[in-house]
Amino acid sequence: MDELPIGRRVAYWRGRRKMSQQVFADRLGKSKSWVDKVERGVRRLDKFSVLYEIADILQMDVQLLMGKDPERRADALNCIDQVEVQEIRAALERYDSMSAYFDAAPYPPPMDDMRKAVNHAWLTYQYGRYGMLTRALPKLLRDAQAADAAYGGEQAAEAAHLLGQVYQIASSVLRKLGECELAWLAADRSMAVAQRADDPLLAGIATTRVCNALVAMGRARPALELNVQIANRLAPGGSNEVSPARLSVYGMLLLQGAMAASRIGDSASVDDLINCAQEAATLLGGDHNHYWTSFGPTNVELHRAAAAVELGDGGRAVEVHQLRIAEPAFNALLPERRAHHLLDIARGYAQIGDVANAGEMLLLGDRLAPSEIRCRPIAHEVMSDILRRTRGAPPSPVAELAEHMGVGV
Repeated sequence: MDELPIGRRVAYWRGRRKMSQQVFADRLGKSKSWVDKVERGVRRLDKFSVLYEIADILQMDVQLLMGKDPERRADALNCIDQVEVQEIRAALERYDSMSAYFDAAPYPPPMDDMRKAVNHAWLTYQYGRYGMLTRALPKLLRDAQAADAAYGGEQAAEAAHLLGQVYQIASSVLRKLGECELAWLAADRSMAVAQRADDPLLAGIATTRVCNALVAMGRARPALELNVQIANRLAPGGSNEVSPARLSVYGMLLLQGAMAASRIGDSASVDDLINCAQEAATLLGGDHNHYWTSFGPTNVELHRAAAAVELGDGGRAVEVHQLRIAEPAFNALLPERRAHHLLDIARGYAQIGDVANAGEMLLLGDRLAPSEIRCRPIAHEVMSDILRRTRGAPPSPVAELAEHMGVGV
């Protein structure tokens, strides 16, 4: 990036912010033609006042815009950018456990600190604060890897367990933000570490992260097969205990299998898997967050609606939303789950041509967890569809949200 002309850097970061030339020009008080000439290098950017204004609109450090080492801003746009992607990639490419095999292990953080940091990272994810999480992930990955390499004895399994969780957190947020290959790498690492942690339930929930990444990369069929295979091995009953944690992990494997089946149009498998998950949720007796799954009867219905959207049946998704999801139970879920569902229902409304309600769902989701709406590529697609199909000017709240997202017609 630092070798590119400044106009090209402006174009790059404008694209990363999902901002059209027209929207960017309007915010800057310039014409679209002026922006186009700057980005093509026809017009020079030689005034610091203009550079600082551009950096402010793009919500980035002016030093980074100029190709120098960035001074990270605490108020940067609450989405991932390539600086953060490269830092996370570098952390995922570390092999501390292998280095420790030959040399002294890196000095690890205290185990109590690691527990608190991992717990905080999960909550940051489930509250939908993706920008904050991606900025914290590189250090958390390095610390968890160091702990896994250094701790032995009774603490070895716990250190591996914590590292497996960090890989899962990384995979989940990277997938949401469109970094699918890195999401798959992190998820694959989580499965390997889960085996060393000697925790089949951790391995089970790690499987769902791998399968989610596979689905995002267009590999839905192997994802379906893997989810079902591991669900069958972890199914409660027989030699397996019937515990709340096992029911939750088993149920999530079934639900993610249903989502994979919906991607390939297998509606029969969708129904079978969701019904089995509903039986597990009934046995569980309520909505819980064992192994950070948010599994329970309400989450089953959220996945029923999401699968209907993937099958192209927006009317069914809206029906599930209106008739099968109790408001008190829904409101008790964490913000990421609720905002994710509202994004799904926005897609459902868009499928049946109700762009007014689609826009309203995006607004409700944005109030709960802005990053879930403003940072996810799928949300940008829905907003573009709403703007394109709205007759006349969209309602001002929708237009304002589209501007914040950098989405134009």
